[in-house]
Amino acid sequence: MHPVTRTGTAAGAAAFDAEFRRLFEARFASLFRYLDRLSGDAALAEDVAQQAFVKLYERGRMPDDPPAWLAAVANNLFRDSRRGTSRRLRLLSGRSPDFALADPPPAPDAGVDAPARRQAARRALDGLPERERRMLLLRVEGYSYREIAAALELAEASVGSLLLRARRAFKSAMEETEHASA
Repeated sequence: MHPVTRTGTAAGAAAFDAEFRRLFEARFASLFRYLDRLSGDAALAEDVAQQAFVKLYERGRMPDDPPAWLAAVANNLFRDSRRGTSRRLRLLSGRSPDFALADPPPAPDAGVDAPARRQAARRALDGLPERERRMLLLRVEGYSYREIAAALELAEASVGSLLLRARRAFKSAMEETEHASA
């Protein structure tokens, strides 16, 4: 089977465009949520997610694992934006954690402590090493172990145990955060 590319025949370009649109519709929201939770900045998350898709379109052909490729490119773009923009870093660090997570609306039976719980989760996530935070956020967004491994340049066989450690670290950080605020 030949890879779907934008170059070559008109039929090949149409197939690439259709596959690109399908992938965008299926994965943009998930990639955005991952980046928003990672950065705490919805505007930055949207820019980086869009840039990742632009890079895919400019590439002109689909990679073997498009979701993992997009996540890896988005991670690199995010890292570059963090490195190169000290002003943006100052703005992000002063941002209120109330707005750091782009969560769906709370369930009707959600308690009144939901904003405090989100703040605690944000602090717990921020306290984790970068790799653990990225792994957890990718997994929450439905990425497979294979996709996480490719996106973060890890051995696929190690993802399960690394995720288990990351979950434990997050749980411990949440307990510490909740005890500190009690």
